Amino acid sequence: MSRYEKMIVLNRYYRITKFYDFLKSTAIKGGVVIALFVAALLVLEYFFFDFNELLNTLVESFSATAIFAVFLVSETVLGLLPPEIFIAWSSKSATPWLFLFGLATLSYLGGIIAYFAGRQLFRIPSVKNYIGNKVAGHINNLRKWGGFFVFVGAMLPLPHSMVSLACGLIRYDFKNYLAWALFRYLRFILYALVIFQVF
Repeated sequence: MSRYEKMIVLNRYYRITKFYDFLKSTAIKGGVVIALFVAALLVLEYFFFDFNELLNTLVESFSATAIFAVFLVSETVLGLLPPEIFIAWSSKSATPWLFLFGLATLSYLGGIIAYFAGRQLFRIPSVKNYIGNKVAGHINNLRKWGGFFVFVGAMLPLPHSMVSLACGLIRYDFKNYLAWALFRYLRFILYALVIFQVF
């Protein structure tokens, strides 16, 4: 089978399994989330308080190490805090792009930690079943679409840690996971291009 024929078969598979529909709806949700986040910040700043001042206060009151530590925990445990808040914080640092690179790296590492947590939880049947039920949709999508689903988790507003945990639970190939998860860096750059303009 030629490469062109393989591409046709793959394209048909993604259409049948509704990957394109999933990608489209997730991308729309991602755009809406960014727009709402920026709009909420602008409204809060206009009516209630100076958000720039709040970010400056964070920079002055807390060490970068403390903020980075909180972010790593968040990116490891279910994506508790939106990365956009930390990207906005990095815009107020003396070296915004260096801080952004640090955040992206911590997000990448948080995903790796979540992946290995999933691998370890795989060994405990009761925990594996409980968490497996919680992330069943992610596991199902991962089995259908493989690396492309990791790409979606890295780029769009799906909790990256949840996708990474699902990868570990089903023992998705670690090298492939690492390669697809690198798109996390691209996500941070694209979001920063918007958020840095606002702040």
